[in-house]
Amino acid sequence: MSLVLDPAAQDLLFREARSANTFTDEPVTDEQVQAIYDLVKYGPTAFNQTPLRITLVRSPEARERLVAHMAEGNRPKTASAPLVAILSADNEFHEELPHLFPAAPQIKDIFFAERPARENAAALNAALQAAYFIVGVRAAGLAAGPMTGFDFEGVRKEFLDDDHTPLMVVNIGHPGPDAWYPRSPRLEFDQVVTTV
Repeated sequence: MSLVLDPAAQDLLFREARSANTFTDEPVTDEQVQAIYDLVKYGPTAFNQTPLRITLVRSPEARERLVAHMAEGNRPKTASAPLVAILSADNEFHEELPHLFPAAPQIKDIFFAERPARENAAALNAALQAAYFIVGVRAAGLAAGPMTGFDFEGVRKEFLDDDHTPLMVVNIGHPGPDAWYPRSPRLEFDQVVTTV
């Protein structure tokens, strides 16, 4: 059975897409980021809670502060990417639920009155949204370089607040020379899928 999505789009979003390690100096515009968000905001989350928050690191001063918190091997690519985004989970996402889930505005207090419940839900659902964001970057014809090699607490203190948990840093741009490592193997269907 074939997929409905055009094979070229399948390649762009999945088969040919890779995590980039170098980028050209061609800028990534606010309009491109807006278009990416306007596409990926429709990805599902539980109760439409949409806890992902995106911090765009554009100024040289902010970039320098971020690079200081990156793992050594991630510093050069973060320093040189045209745009860097810090993706975080908003642990106070429940305040938006009466607007985002109008079918049951009481959900805010029924399920998410306690901070630990919010943190668990925010981490899972923001991670889903982070994956959509990466696919959206690819849909814009750009490359993403998502990374978790950084000082999470340092980034939180430097760029966020106590209500936001950093998830990943994503370098964004057009791939540069030698942008790709060799493709690593993937598990096959029968290694992943079990029918019961």
